[in-house]
Amino acid sequence: MTPPTPTPAPAPPTGAAGELHPALAHAGSGTPALPSTSSPVGRHVLAELGGIAPDVLDDCEQLRGDLTAALTGAGAQVRQVVVERFEPQGATVVAVLAESHASIHTWPEHGGMHVDVFTCGDSADPVDAVHRLAERVGAGDTALQVVDRGGAPRTVTEPISPGLTRRWELGRVHHVAHTGFQKVVVADTAHGVTLFCDDERQSTEHTQLTYHEALVWPGALLARELDRVLIVGSSEGVASEMAVAAGATRVDHVDIDAEAVRICAEHLPYGYTPETLAAAERGDGPVHLTYGDGRRFVLDSGEHWDLVVVDLPDERPDEPEAQINRLYEEEFVRACAQRLTPGGVLVFQAGSPAVWRDATLRSAWQRFAAVFGETGGRGVYIGCEEHEWAFLAGVREPMADPGGVAAARLASMPSRPELWDETALRHRLVAPLSLRRLTDAPAG
Repeated sequence: MTPPTPTPAPAPPTGAAGELHPALAHAGSGTPALPSTSSPVGRHVLAELGGIAPDVLDDCEQLRGDLTAALTGAGAQVRQVVVERFEPQGATVVAVLAESHASIHTWPEHGGMHVDVFTCGDSADPVDAVHRLAERVGAGDTALQVVDRGGAPRTVTEPISPGLTRRWELGRVHHVAHTGFQKVVVADTAHGVTLFCDDERQSTEHTQLTYHEALVWPGALLARELDRVLIVGSSEGVASEMAVAAGATRVDHVDIDAEAVRICAEHLPYGYTPETLAAAERGDGPVHLTYGDGRRFVLDSGEHWDLVVVDLPDERPDEPEAQINRLYEEEFVRACAQRLTPGGVLVFQAGSPAVWRDATLRSAWQRFAAVFGETGGRGVYIGCEEHEWAFLAGVREPMADPGGVAAARLASMPSRPELWDETALRHRLVAPLSLRRLTDAPAG
């Protein structure tokens, strides 16, 4: 899933290696392209030491000696040390290292100090330095956190909702790039090879089938015919290939971020391969890939499709100026609906159904009801086994039992999904009561 309109990303950090900040060489012909290969790779330790005698915390010469000894013992090269004592008490000690720097700030009246040790390379261990310092000053308790700096990312912190994030630990990092539209990371996680865009998980090796089948198959089954399909976004290419497997003879795939699409083809074990992507770029086969603004493509097109799938990052109501929001507006939903053939279906990725983060889903549900209700049609909820995702389909004609319609058509399809059968279709195409209450007319 990629953004529809450009929001240039900042340039990756650069800088020459100096004597105090030695850069690490990245050897090997298979080294992935990373934005920070010329920047130092190091660890930054932030620590609080407590339970220390006040006289120790106010003795500048002892603090100088203890910090120097701790750093040297941990493998660091101390170049110079600066000490500043404050009145009536307390001190700051700063050490310049060949590897970077270290500092301590003391509060005798509270029996504690704050410690900051940052080292580049592998010759010095900043965690060991903190522990050695804690032992020398007689600290009763030590709390520390380690921040990895430079080189390939080691974690991704994904925003989930206000005040809540999810931290992904990364194994092998296959690729990192700033494409001009977004930051793309492909790395191994507990979910297999995983695609992140601007720190948001877009798809993973272990769950992508659950996501993409819910995105494509119910809409394909609701469509009266399935010959021509338009897909906006969905950079992995799975949706395009799935539409072909469901019977489409032509799939128009539109994505603005060519680099992201090519990264996916090169590094993800699902979706386009470099060879199938090249064929789609040439229009050699059923999939025809266009690099461009999906919104403009729809607004300017005179074509009609049996199924239109819009697969983008989540709407951002807390960022009103975000360009992505333009593709969730009622104007664009209506434009997509107008490009449907008779009996055609529009499908949107619609956010999370979790009650504590379902604001975008609720807004999209009302939007679909308004647009498709104009022609006597309706919005159709599509749930899936993964609780974080929900999708909406729009049909322009009356359809009292979408689940029954989809289940009845499944047997006639040229292939079958792996995770959907007739029973699943009947049950998962029923909207939660909280959504139905938003649009159902009150009993009179």
